[in-house]
Amino acid sequence: MTGKHYREADEQEPEVTEPVVVRDRRKIDPETGQVRPQATEEASATAEASGPELGATTVDDAVGVQSDLEKQLAERTADLQRLQAEYANYRKRVDRDREAVVAAAKASVVNDLLPLLDDLERAEAHGDLTGAFKAVGDKLVAGLQRAGLEPFGGEGDPFDPSVHEAVQHSTSPDVSGPTVTTVLRRGYRFGERVLRAALVGVTDHEPGAETPVDASVEGELPVEQLSNENQQ
Repeated sequence: MTGKHYREADEQEPEVTEPVVVRDRRKIDPETGQVRPQATEEASATAEASGPELGATTVDDAVGVQSDLEKQLAERTADLQRLQAEYANYRKRVDRDREAVVAAAKASVVNDLLPLLDDLERAEAHGDLTGAFKAVGDKLVAGLQRAGLEPFGGEGDPFDPSVHEAVQHSTSPDVSGPTVTTVLRRGYRFGERVLRAALVGVTDHEPGAETPVDASVEGELPVEQLSNENQQ
């Protein structure tokens, strides 16, 4: 071996060996018989890693944020539903008011034509409504009836003070109750609205003559027969 080889051998680092460490992982000390503190710490760490104990609760920030968003969404949905219901009620109220205004306008126009209908009815009763005038009158009456005009108040109808105005009154045994027997002016209604009450004559029930009651009592003889027997 030359001097060069000795120098290279001297320059090499010495080999280092790590000491062998033996760790006792037993949780119970064999000499004292007690649980080692290291085992208690490991058990606590294991419990924390596994989850909460029985009956304990955990709070997750992500879950809390999601719950707030769901709450806000529910509130906004309720507000939207309330607005939709209010708008639907508003539409119904507007439509109902518009129909009422239209019906009132029609009823006002028809009410102004009632005197004309009275004239046509009187002319027809006297036989003066003939020819072209009768055709025009029939078309007018038919058009008003299609629009909703309805006449009422006929002879033989039961008397109703809400639609009949009685100007004459009489009694008769031929009727069972207050009955319209004379129509002086016909009444009219438009839809559910009474435009004019009918002027009528009313006949009330009058009980007939009562049948005389026989004064004789069963088992007793009439007075004439008693007189004859006394004379004999």
